[in-house]
This record gives sequence, C-alpha cells and structure tokens, in this order.
Amino acid sequence: MSRTITLLPGDGIGPEVTAATLRVLTAAGADFEYESMIAGAEAVAQGGDPLPDAVIESVRRNRIALKGPVTTPVGRGFQSVNVRLRKALELYANLRPLRTLEGVPSRFEDVDLVVVRENTEGLYSGLEHEVVPGVVESLKIITEKASTRIARFAFEYARRQGRSRVTAVHKANIMKLSDGLFLDCFRQVAEEYPDIQADDRIIDNMCMQLVTHPERFDVLVLENLYGDIVSDLGAGLVGGLGVVPGANIGESMAVFEAVHGSAPDIAGQDLANPLALIHSAVLMLRYLKEDAIAARIDAAIQTVLGAGQRTRDLGGDLGTSAFTDALVAAIEAD
Repeated sequence: MSRTITLLPGDGIGPEVTAATLRVLTAAGADFEYESMIAGAEAVAQGGDPLPDAVIESVRRNRIALKGPVTTPVGRGFQSVNVRLRKALELYANLRPLRTLEGVPSRFEDVDLVVVRENTEGLYSGLEHEVVPGVVESLKIITEKASTRIARFAFEYARRQGRSRVTAVHKANIMKLSDGLFLDCFRQVAEEYPDIQADDRIIDNMCMQLVTHPERFDVLVLENLYGDIVSDLGAGLVGGLGVVPGANIGESMAVFEAVHGSAPDIAGQDLANPLALIHSAVLMLRYLKEDAIAARIDAAIQTVLGAGQRTRDLGGDLGTSAFTDALVAAIEAD
C-alpha cells in the first residue's frame, strides 16, 4: 500500500524545488501519495495563520512530512513556522548531516560530520518580554528531560550509523547552570555508550576548530541556538545551504525540510538549486527504510555532480529543470 506524505511546498522557490524533488522520487521508484498543504506567507494571505491547524493535523495523521522553504519575517510579522511546527509536534531532534560532495566547490575535501540540535527549548522557547521601555528580557530554558533526550538521540544515531565519537558543544564555563545542566546530562548518557568516544567543546572554540579542521569531528550535539548557528556554519564548509539536508524528528513522526530560505528574488525563474530538498527526501527515504530507493538517488547525484553538471549557485550553468532532467536521466540509466 502506498504511504501518504504531508507535502508543504512552501514559499518563494519552494514550489519549484518541491516539484523537482517529486520528479526525482518518482523516477527512483518511490510509491507515495502526497497530501499537499499550505503554510507560510501564502497561508497568511489566505486565512491569516501561517501554520493552520489543518497542517498540524495532517502531519499527525500521516506521521511524516516533506517541507520546502517557508518565509520567516525578520524582526516583525509572524512567528517562525519552523519553530511552531517543531514545538507543536514535539520534533525534538534536528538532524543535519554535512559532507563534501564530489563536483561541488568547497574549502575542504574530507568533511563528514553530523549536527544534532535540540529543537524545543533554549533561547528559542519564545519567552520574551519588555521589562521597561528600552529593556527586553529573553529567557533561556534548559531542562534535564530535553537535554538527556537529545544526548541519547545523538549516541543512538552514532551507534546506528557506525560513527565513533559524539561531541557536546556548550558554554558551561559562563552559563554554569543552564549549559552546565546540558553538559551534565550529556556526560551521564555517555556512560551508557562505552563503545562511543564522548568529549565536549566550548561553542566559540568549536566554531574556530570547525573552520580550520572540520575533518576532526564526527557527531556534534548542541542546544537549540548553538545548533542553529553551527549547522549553517557547517553547511558553509561543504558548499552552502543549497546542498545540505535537514530533518526534524520526534518519537513517532518526522518532518524533512530544505534548510535554506525561500529566495523570493529568484522565484519562478528556473534558477533554484533543488539539491537540499532532494537530499532531505533521501533522509526521509532512509527513515522509512526505503534504502534501495535512497541509494539510487544518491548514486544519481554523485553521477551528475561528478560529470560537472551543476546549478548556477554551484558554479554551473543549469537551471532547476535541466538539473532535475539530468538527475532523472541518471536514475533511469542505472
């Protein structure tokens, strides 16, 4: 029986990269049905709520979603759809694999690391208020439950993937209670995994080491804000946000998403790079244990990039459609 996936094409270039991804999935043999829903700026225009209840209900019913980029206003407007979605569905783990790809220009050649980010608390709890005019306070929430849960997720992921090291990233030297609790929980969980090396780094030092020797690291586990920053920093090591996947995973459901923005300035011009969402769809396939289909798509990506066929943001000359055509042809030739 075909599985139903909640589909959120998103804003800007979202519908274009979503359509490209669906073409690739179909060519590779994925037998899915899609329940397409609207979220973000278009949802605001239609009904006022960027994340309608119907979207949440759809994901809860289908247990899995594929999401294109959604616009998040800066400094004004509606709250991030991404943050609301993660909280509403308790998608506590954000997973961002980062590795260099043959044929994609980058500063390093041997990056293969994974960022595991706690998704539900920290400074992204949204607890802000104005104390007096000109003074605003934001509360950082760290709990034993969430810190232990994300640490265990990181170690379990490392074990399943045959990885040998998990590094906790924190600022416990300054925030001794909040980050100190996060680090203590990590160390307690690490004792349950004697087969995996466990260590920790202070966040600022970690960033410096990542931009000098990223090959030294394997799996990183971080609280929310640090994970957000480091996952984008890591994308810059391997070619940018246009090539890396993202997943938000809970106990019984998951949302796979492109991690780049909606790029409204190039929407509708056949310029968007669909690789980020395609890579996210590959993560989704592996989550669903459709490993053979995932492998076909991975092989096609390697073939196409290895032949020098790239979108313009990666130094090539292909548009969205032509690049997708090349991937489909590589899949069909396999």
